[in-house]
Amino acid sequence: MQEQVPSQSAQDPALTAFSNGQLLVYPTEAVMGIGCDPDNEAAVAQLLALKQRPVEKGVILVAATYSQLLPYVDDEAIGQDRRTEIFSSWPGHITWILPKAKTTPAWITGAHDTLAVRVSAHPVVCELCHKFGKPLVSTSANLSGQPPAMSVAAARSVFGDSVYYVEGALGGRNKPSVIRDGRTGAVIRE
Repeated sequence: MQEQVPSQSAQDPALTAFSNGQLLVYPTEAVMGIGCDPDNEAAVAQLLALKQRPVEKGVILVAATYSQLLPYVDDEAIGQDRRTEIFSSWPGHITWILPKAKTTPAWITGAHDTLAVRVSAHPVVCELCHKFGKPLVSTSANLSGQPPAMSVAAARSVFGDSVYYVEGALGGRNKPSVIRDGRTGAVIRE
């Protein structure tokens, strides 16, 4: 599952931070996100500890394209009757709960046999995922139970210098992504 990261990391501080397992704070469609390399167990553990989020809950993966999610999703287990609705909603503001691939690590899925994924339309998120050549763990930049940060400055007041900050504007949405079950279409979070 581990992809090679391009050698340009020496010139690109975000790529260097990602490659070194550092956490990144970046703008998303509605709030500031915090994330890391989904294949780096130590980075995901650091993220969960920093947010005070239990590993059992799992995390969302955000990508620039669906193909970036294929190593983590059991594509063949997505029902034919669900595919059009799921794929026509992307890129966009909907996170889908899909069957996980057998090789998807538990530090991403938590206690679930599914995985939350989204193909983003946000230009900064897409640029980061293209740069990294893979999806990014994405959760709101806040401590669990607290309101999400709405700017780099607000995130910095929570996380200080413990993370790498990617500048950029939020995408104009007024709340985090809708979460839907890819097996039934049911809305889990509006």
